[in-house]
Amino acid sequence: MDEDEIERRSCIRFKIPGATLNYQRKSLLPIPGFIEEFCPVLDISRGGVRFLTQKMIKPASEVALRISVPGERIPFTMKGIVKWSSPGEGKSYAFQVGVQFNPYGMDKDQNLPQNMVKIMALEQKFADKEKELSDPEKDEFEI
Repeated sequence: MDEDEIERRSCIRFKIPGATLNYQRKSLLPIPGFIEEFCPVLDISRGGVRFLTQKMIKPASEVALRISVPGERIPFTMKGIVKWSSPGEGKSYAFQVGVQFNPYGMDKDQNLPQNMVKIMALEQKFADKEKELSDPEKDEFEI
């Protein structure tokens, strides 16, 4: 995204070093298991996630994502819809995908409210680190 483009997201995007996800497309036929594993997460927010993948996922596809965070014992699952897919910028992965998470709540196809709490905790942990690393005003040493 160019510096001149307007940021339309209402949620803070942040990186989690080493985070990966597995995904499964929702279909009429029950397909067991996840399609592709260990897709690198580029960034995540309360509202969605951007990741790399070898396979094309069409926009408007409904997906279930199992997100693994280093240091966390159990991955968490999020449901969402693919908003965009584009060719990957690197050679290792063919595509980059953006998924918008479904709303949080207890109804069918909604994401569990505790997952929102988990993402908020990860946001506090990793967004603050990112801000510290990129803040040019911050001195190298503090006493």
